[in-house]
Amino acid sequence: MMDIAPVVLDASALLALLHRETGADVVKQVLSTAAISSVNWSEVAQKSIERDLSVAPLRADLVEVGLDIVPFTVEDAEAAAELYRATRSAGLSLGDRACLALARRLGSPALTADRRWADIRLGIEVRLIR
Repeated sequence: MMDIAPVVLDASALLALLHRETGADVVKQVLSTAAISSVNWSEVAQKSIERDLSVAPLRADLVEVGLDIVPFTVEDAEAAAELYRATRSAGLSLGDRACLALARRLGSPALTADRRWADIRLGIEVRLIR
């Protein structure tokens, strides 16, 4: 696991890349040095399974190009829980807060396609891909 990732990807950002949606080019530029929480990876894996895609080869390909899938720690779980009050008005999910908790822990910006994050002030840099 890397000590500092230039960005932490939300599931929405990685899915935008995988589905060739608007903003995919932004994610492609940082993928080789990005991190994603295992919680957000689970969301990506679920969407892949829904499309009848095999998860293990997808994971292997992404890790090979440099994506760091970071385990969700007890500290991350507590940090995500602490973010609930500050983010509930925006409707952020556990997965969203897991991404933000990892970004805070690594001191890295969070990259997302979710515009609801733009108005949240947590001392964590949020970058929208579209």
